[in-house]
Amino acid sequence: MTVRIAIAQCAPAIGAFKRNMDLHLDRIESAKRERADLVVFPELSLTGYYVKDLAGDLACSADDPRLEPLVAASRDIDVMAGFIERSADARLHIASGYWHQGRLVHVHRKVYLPTYGIFDDGRYFGAGERFETFESAAGRAGIAICEDLWHVSVPYLYAAGGATIVFSPSASPGRGVAEGGDLGTAASCRLMDRFYAQYLTVYVVFANRVGHEDGIGFWGGSEVVAPDGTVVARAGEFEEQLLVADVDPALVARERARNPLLRDEREDLVLRTLSARLGLGSAPDRPAGRTD
Repeated sequence: MTVRIAIAQCAPAIGAFKRNMDLHLDRIESAKRERADLVVFPELSLTGYYVKDLAGDLACSADDPRLEPLVAASRDIDVMAGFIERSADARLHIASGYWHQGRLVHVHRKVYLPTYGIFDDGRYFGAGERFETFESAAGRAGIAICEDLWHVSVPYLYAAGGATIVFSPSASPGRGVAEGGDLGTAASCRLMDRFYAQYLTVYVVFANRVGHEDGIGFWGGSEVVAPDGTVVARAGEFEEQLLVADVDPALVARERARNPLLRDEREDLVLRTLSARLGLGSAPDRPAGRTD
């Protein structure tokens, strides 16, 4: 049985929470007309990306009444959207929430905060500290917000933890030129999406934004890549679009039987090696005869 995913490749307005919420509700209605089971929005879709000192004014707790429209909308369709979360200890985080049947079932806080070049995340936000999987409309899932996906350990941890799909809501600016004249950022992201999907045998859902902030252009190019490395659907560049793709959760099992790299992964060896490198002692060996 296939699951229909809609990616709302959109251009949030910086600092305009209410306007952005209206945009979300409009795209959710469009996704419902397409009979989607889930609609995915980019990184910080409710606030804009380069918020800088506005971060504190735009932040809200995960149960803030300003998010109630998404709670209500999720009674008809699952919703993943990006916001600035103010945690109980008053720290601010770049976060993506997943709403299902009228309740928030998962929040991921961006762990890797780029603070170099044109990026300044670490100046305004605190880093997340967990990579947890959860049940989504398309199966067991993990969320890797933009820079998170550039660290190979992140999709690895999700796949090893049982995920069959990795969502990557992003605010990726267009930079550089690749060989052949393509946008450098696009070439890198597409290579990365395909590699993770094929070698970890997971679906990768890359939801990037478009529009401009502070003279920076976001390139879009959202896509869904299947666990055999094929591109299920891809949006255009630099324009708003509702990208709809049908994914088949059963394909994950078929690909893992055909290409059993994840089955043969030695998590115990990885753990022992890292523990030794960090001076934490040795992790226990895998019990004799164990194959899981």
